[in-house]
This record gives sequence, structure tokens and C-alpha cells, in this order.
Amino acid sequence: MKTFLSVKKTLVTGLCAVLLSTSAIQSYACTRLVYLGPNDNIITARSMDWKYEIDTNLWVFPRGMERNGEVGPNSIKWTSKYGSVVASGYDVSTTDGVNEAGLMANVLWLVESQYPKLDNKKPGLTIAAWAQYALDNYATVAEAVADLEKEPFTIVTDNVPGEKRMTTLHLSLSDATGDSAIIEYIDGKQVIHHGRQYQVMTNSPTFNEQLALNEYWKQIGGTVFMPGTNRAADRFARASFYVNAIPKEENTNRALASVFSVLRNVSVPYGIATDEEPNLSSTRWRTVFDHKRKLYFFESAVTPNTFWIDLKSIDFSADKGKVMKLDLGKSQDHTYSGNATKDFKPSKPFEFLGVK
Repeated sequence: MKTFLSVKKTLVTGLCAVLLSTSAIQSYACTRLVYLGPNDNIITARSMDWKYEIDTNLWVFPRGMERNGEVGPNSIKWTSKYGSVVASGYDVSTTDGVNEAGLMANVLWLVESQYPKLDNKKPGLTIAAWAQYALDNYATVAEAVADLEKEPFTIVTDNVPGEKRMTTLHLSLSDATGDSAIIEYIDGKQVIHHGRQYQVMTNSPTFNEQLALNEYWKQIGGTVFMPGTNRAADRFARASFYVNAIPKEENTNRALASVFSVLRNVSVPYGIATDEEPNLSSTRWRTVFDHKRKLYFFESAVTPNTFWIDLKSIDFSADKGKVMKLDLGKSQDHTYSGNATKDFKPSKPFEFLGVK
């Protein structure tokens, strides 16, 4: 009897903690997860959930592009080592993308983010180009972490386009080995979680707290009860359970189908608005990257088709490669089908949102 009461007390305490934590959370509701399959069958998926239209297009960037941090004279400068395919936000930032080496980068909302102040000790990098910097410079997560731990730049943020509030993001990286890293700035200090075990990232609270909350749901077991709201902590729990519960498929197409089903499970239905939680938002689009075959899949919430980009068929060379754009239309409503690599058109690159 004593043991039963002790277990009951633990579960009730844990549930109260979860409810208190999630009720206080108001966040844009993106989700990212990594599937670790057999025979190096690694798949990374993310949903983009946003309150407003985010004006996303897909872009091809070749190697050899000259870039800078767009924060004025004290901006970091670099030349891209790797070509990439990215999904833009408002055509002023890279929100999601993959490079030819098989690295994927995703930025998600984290309201608790606090970045260091820019000074003359190190150069600055606009938050709009944070993901692009990683894709341009690194082939693996381990390489990225080894360099980013040295903090070669200071992230500089500004208002969300069209809004009067600061952009607050955290960054996830994954590669063809299944390695992952979650990079946050908490109280002005960089925090990096590095390892294959960090398969899932959502939004608030901070990643350490998400891991603690998820331990509670692990005790209950996903086949017994799973939290079902669109809040970040609930999506974290569902994604963590299902990405490891789905079969470890030898067949890559079956594995992709399973991953898509998990990603849809943690998506927010299109048109959903929660008055008391104004920052919880509809899923606008989803991406899935097959690291082994280097296929980058895109799925809009408002079109019936999923299409893909084959990175192996793109010329990323500095001398012959071109900047190209796939126009997804207003609300990403242009319909593409199957392999859409051929549908990209030469274009001038978008300019990253600068910070004065």
C-alpha cells in the first residue's frame, strides 16, 4: 500500500509539474525529430508552425558565395565551403536547410533565448543567417560543435518582420551519422547539447527542462497515455515516443512514410487558433531529409502533394553552380509533384535581414 501511494504521489506531482509548465508556455509551435534507422538510414524532419504567412521559398546556393554577418562594420565574413538547399522565411532568412555533405540545420522558436551583447571582442552574425552559417561551413555535427564551442561570433537579433518583438530562436543540427546538437542561448550564455540521444526539439521551455518533463512521460509509457495538446512539451513527448516506436525499416521509403506520419502527428491543424494561447500556431509546411540518399522533401499544408529535391543532381560548384529559386507561391500554394529539382529557376539570392 505504501509503495502504491508513493508511486501515485510521484505521478500526481509529475503531472502537476507538466501542467504548470505547459500552461505558462506561449510559443510558436515547430517540431524537429531525427529517426535513427538501420544501415545508416538517418532521417530528419521538422514542421514550421507560424501565426502568419511566412512567405517561404526554396533556394539553391552553390559553394564559393561571399557572405557577411549583416550587422555593420563588425560583421563576421566567410565564403561558403558547401552548397545547400534551404527554405527561407520572408526571403530574408534561412529557417531550414541541408547541405551537400548531408548536414541539416533547423531554427525553431524559443522565447527564453537571451543573446550576448555585441562588442568589439568578436564579430557579429545576424540571427537570420545563423542556420546558413552552419550549412556553409560544416560537414558534420561534430565539426560544427567543435568550432561553435569557441564562439567565433555573437548572435545579433532584431524584430520579427512586421512585428514589434524580438526574434528568439534555438538551432538544431543533424548529420548522416545520426549525430545531433541543440544550441541555445540562455541568460546570455551559449548552451550546447551534443549527441545522438538528442533526437527531438520543440519550443519552450528550455531544452534541459524539456528533457526533465519528458522523463515523466517515459515513466507512464506511450502505449498507456500520451499528452495530446499542441503545446510544445506535449509535442516533445509524442515525438520522442513515436520516433523510436515506429519500425526500424530496412526499406527507406517505408521509413520515410513512418517519419512523415510522426511529423503529422505533432503538427497543428491548419487554421487552428487558440484565443487564450495566441502564440500557438498552425503548421504551414513540413520538411523531411533523407540523409543517406540526400533527398529533401517538402510538404505544404495547403497543397495535396509532397515533392522532393535531389541534392545529388545539383551542380553546387563555385564556377558553374548557380543561385536558383523554387517559387512556392503565396501560402506555399504552388503545386509541385515528385522530383522538383528541375523546376528551380536562376535567381538573385535573397539578402539576409540585417541588424543595425
